Parts: sequence; structure tokens; C-alpha cells
Amino acid sequence: MITYLLNKTGYALLTLFGVITVIFLLFSVLPGDPAQMMLGQNEDSQQLAIIKKKYGFDKPVATQYLYYLNDLSPVSFHSKTEGDYTYLSQNKYAATQLFAIGNTTMVVKFPYLRESFTKQGKKVSQVLSETLPNTFVLAVSAILIAIFLGVILGVVSALKKDTFLDKTIQILSTLGMSVPSFFSAILFAWLFGFVLHKYTNLEMTGSLYELDDFGEKMHVKWKNLILPAIVLGIRPLAVVIQLMRNSLLEVLNQDYIRTARAKGLSEFQIIKKHAIKNALNPVVTAISGWFASMLAGAVFVEYIFGWNGLGKEIVNALNTLDLPVIMGSVLIIALLFIIINIFVDIIYTWLDPKVKLE
Repeated sequence: MITYLLNKTGYALLTLFGVITVIFLLFSVLPGDPAQMMLGQNEDSQQLAIIKKKYGFDKPVATQYLYYLNDLSPVSFHSKTEGDYTYLSQNKYAATQLFAIGNTTMVVKFPYLRESFTKQGKKVSQVLSETLPNTFVLAVSAILIAIFLGVILGVVSALKKDTFLDKTIQILSTLGMSVPSFFSAILFAWLFGFVLHKYTNLEMTGSLYELDDFGEKMHVKWKNLILPAIVLGIRPLAVVIQLMRNSLLEVLNQDYIRTARAKGLSEFQIIKKHAIKNALNPVVTAISGWFASMLAGAVFVEYIFGWNGLGKEIVNALNTLDLPVIMGSVLIIALLFIIINIFVDIIYTWLDPKVKLE
């Protein structure tokens, strides 16, 4: 286990390094001056020079890249000269000094994702900490809906193979996979949030936390979670149904299932104790991919329903070319993909004893 985790950590660091390099180079070649975007209509040559020096935009691209790696690295090097980009400012870095050599200080710190261009110097880490939990709640709710209904309907479809019920479930699951999420979001918001509002009491838009009627404090509004969670869960639900059905049909044809039947075990016991657990492997693979994708791909659903999550924040950042927020979001999403993949590998060892972590 320890060897496996060390190997995975090494691959994770290489993957993150590749992601960091790609997104930095990608956004470095975009047209436009970040300093001008930050100043907007109030720019002048003196302010422009100050902003460029503060954020390192006056340096060559290679130097800016090294600055970016230094900001993200948990172990980094900083100048003691106030005014340098790498100056160890407590406003920028939450760091613990290790030692100093001349004018350079080596520190251990939390990765610094820089500041938003459009939110008056607000740190990207703060922006992500305010939006990522909402997206996580939405993604977990959607995936739980997909797992619960998908496994049940997949088992029913397999046990009722080639019947009217099986064909109906297959048609609905195919429809669920083919309909884009943004179309489903618009349809559900209009139908259940507007047309049937007096019956459902659901709103077309709304987030997890909203101001009370007096505008004094935030409170949790769970009913706003219902529609976006259902819409976001439709496509993974359809995939889980198909995978569970096909996997269970394959498992039921295995020799050990025939042996269990020959021993006199009931069909319910065979399904519950033997078949379902072994049929879950492809479902777990799909769920892991879908869950990570939901954290990254809930963009349209969050935007249409007005859900204040990471997806909506990415759309707003793209509209305003808030590059630090976009780059920080991409890095967090890449990190979540890696963590989820490691977690799924560990789950495999529980589902299938033949699988070993190597």
C-alpha cells in the first residue's frame, strides 16, 4: 500500500507539473494585457508600470513561469528586498521560514494561487474556498441519485431482460445519455420552477445559501438543490443503468453463480451476496470518472440555475478574463481527478480480492 501511494504521488506530481505548464503557456499567449484588464478605464502609464511590477508582468515569460512555479510550490524561495515580486509578504504568503542565505529566504508555505484580477485583490484560494464546497454538495447529491436509482434500475432491467419493463428502462436511459445537460437544465427550470411552481414550490434559480427576507444573514435553502442535482445526475444515471445491467447479465452467466444455484441458494441471496458486488466494478469506474467530471463540468447547470459554485465562477472568470481564477480552478480540478482515481483504485481491492495495489 505504501509503495503504491508513493508511486501514485510521484505520478500525481508529474501530472500536476504538466497541467501547470500547459495552462501557464496557454494563457500567456492569449491576446491582451492583464495589467490593463485589472485597471480597466482608470489606466495610465504610471499605474500600469506599478501593476506590472507588482504582478511580475514586466518580466520575460520564462521568468514569469518560474515565479508561478515558485508561488505554487510548497517549498519556495523569496527575496528580502521589498518591492521584488518574490518578496516574502505576509499578505501574499502563509509561510514558515526555514533558513536564509544572503538575500534569499527558503520557506514552507501553502501554494499561492495569486489574486483575482476583478475582485479587488481577493485571493484565488478564497474565491475557490467559497465556491468549491457548493459544487461538491451538488456533485455528491447528483452522484448519489445516479448510484441509488441506477443500480436499482440496472438490476431490475437485467432480471427482467427482454421484457417490456427492460425495454422501457433502456429507452429512458438512452434518452438520458443523449440529451445535453444545458437543455435538461432549461427544461427542468421552466417546467418545475415556473409552470408547476405552485405545486412543486421550487424556484427556477437559487443557490445553497441565500439571504433571508430581511437581507441580514445567510441561511441554507435545501430545496434549491433538488432541480440542479437531478439534472446533473441524469446522464451518469443513464450510464450506471446500462453498465449495471450488462455487467450483472455477464456475472449471472459465470460458473460460480451456477454453483450457488446448484447448492440451493435462493435467487435473492445469489443476487445480493454474490452477483451485485462483482457486477459493481465497471460501475465504480464510471462513477469515479463522472464524479470528477461533475466537479469540472457542472458549468452550464450551475449557471442556468444560478448555483454559486465553481462552474458558475469559471464562466464569470472567462467572461472577464480573470486568468488567476481560471488557472486556479483548472489546477484544483486536476488535483481532484488524481485524488478520486487513487481512491477508486483502493475501492477496487475491496470489491475484487484478486485486484492488488502495485
